[in-house]
Amino acid sequence: MGAQDTRRDVLQGTLDLLVMKTLETIGPMHGWGIARRLEQVSENLLQMNQGTVYPALLRLEQAGWISSAWGTSENKRRARFYTLTAAGRRRLRVEEQNWDLMSSVIARVLRAET
Repeated sequence: MGAQDTRRDVLQGTLDLLVMKTLETIGPMHGWGIARRLEQVSENLLQMNQGTVYPALLRLEQAGWISSAWGTSENKRRARFYTLTAAGRRRLRVEEQNWDLMSSVIARVLRAET
C-alpha cells in the first residue's frame, strides 16, 4: 500500500467543523492556507484541494459563520482571507459537541460484542 493509498477524503459533514476549528485556532487565513494546515495537522492523511475547501468556505460564509476580506498572502498575491464570526464561534461549539457525541456512539458500536 503506497502513501497515496493511506490518504482519506474528509467525512461528509465534518469539513465545516475542521475549517471553523482551524480559523478559531490560527486566526484569519486564505483558502489555500486552510487546506495546507488541515493536511499538515492530519499528517497528510486528509486530502484537501480547491474542489474540497472552497465550496465549504462559500457555504460557511453564506451561513454567516465566517466572513471574508481581500488581503495579500505571504507570497504577495491577492487572496481572500476568512475569519470566524461570533455566530461561527457559537456554531463551532455546537458542532464540537455533536462530533463528541457521535464519535462516542460510533466507538461504542464498533466495540460492541455479539
